[in-house]
Amino acid sequence: MQVSVNRKDLKFLPDFSRVIARFLYTGDERALDIIRSVLNMSDKKTSTALKQVLRDFSMRHRNISKIFEKHFNNITHLFKQLNVDPESLVLIQKLLIGSYFTMEYSIEASAFFNPSMVEHPDQSETGAGEKRVIISFRATGEGHISSIVFRMGILDRDNNLSIRPVGKMLEEAEHIWRHKYDKKSFRSKLDEMKDFQGIFPSGLILDKLNDKFTYGELYRCIEEDRKTIKISALKETFFDQIMWLASSHYELDFSWDTNISERVIFPVSANETNGIEDARFVKFRDNSDDVIYYATYTAYDGHSILPKLLETRDFCHFKILPLHGEIAQNKGMALFPRKINGKYAMLCRLDGVNNYIAYSDQITIWREAKLLQQPKFPWEFIQIGNCGSPIETSEGWLILTHGVGPMREYVIGASLFDLDNP
Repeated sequence: MQVSVNRKDLKFLPDFSRVIARFLYTGDERALDIIRSVLNMSDKKTSTALKQVLRDFSMRHRNISKIFEKHFNNITHLFKQLNVDPESLVLIQKLLIGSYFTMEYSIEASAFFNPSMVEHPDQSETGAGEKRVIISFRATGEGHISSIVFRMGILDRDNNLSIRPVGKMLEEAEHIWRHKYDKKSFRSKLDEMKDFQGIFPSGLILDKLNDKFTYGELYRCIEEDRKTIKISALKETFFDQIMWLASSHYELDFSWDTNISERVIFPVSANETNGIEDARFVKFRDNSDDVIYYATYTAYDGHSILPKLLETRDFCHFKILPLHGEIAQNKGMALFPRKINGKYAMLCRLDGVNNYIAYSDQITIWREAKLLQQPKFPWEFIQIGNCGSPIETSEGWLILTHGVGPMREYVIGASLFDLDNP
């Protein structure tokens, strides 16, 4: 059955002028030359040069001097080669040096797509029949690197969407690496990656750690091994993969004085270097009526993908975790907004063609799935997938699908599944 669809006039377009200030590093040799050049400047010339930079960029970035200082701190290890104590430098020297290791990056230069809408956690001061909403987008910038950005709007009783003005001073979050790893689940995920099965046992490093360990403890353990034994190239790669997996756990903190449209979740960990792709947000309500927002997304490093889970309650603080299990190896996972029969439920596509459903007692571990839906109509013969998390209605779970047909044309479909046994 065909459904009549009326397109709204509202359009979301990329804006290449939306930029973030990123750390720039082109190698030790060039970095040392830059540091020497600044240190050889007089105080007056240093001050004049810094004032010019601040005039040019302070209106484009919130607290640009803090960014310069952060980027200066990223390269303080180089000062040993110059026999200079970085703490002996005055602030204007630190800031000017930091500015040379900073660049603007246009986050929407290439594309702006893949929206996902959820109800805003704050519904105060909304009119009758209105809902305040948050829309996430995949923003793709220079080098085809994807990040997550947001817009806020109001949806009225007639489904008209009005978007609030978009801020221009974009900001990345503070990255926090304080996760406590569980040895059992970490070992399981490492074994699932299979690259080194039969060559190195996962216990090579993990057996030296406690049942709960931190990123720093893992790093120090690997560094000790590197110092005490001769490391082959293959073993070095194995160590890199352990740290690659460990870096997938982190937290993000945004400043409360930022507009939500100014918050950018940019790739942080080693497994995200080529982008954060296809976030599917959902407002999840547990049995105690507590609300948490989750988003499944795909981390991509240019070679491998890693399905991950993002968690937040306020869209200021986020936790990021990898998804584990035999079926957590592919793209397109979408979480149901509540448990079904006491279990978490997830839509997924294991074989690149069909829709599956999976259940789990733990939100980060997914072991088994069963076939839910196969291509049936000509417009979806190539493959079928979900358009996001299911929507609960009185008649059942409404699942929007995307089907791929002739000429690789994408078509949106809709299916209804039983509430208790989808």
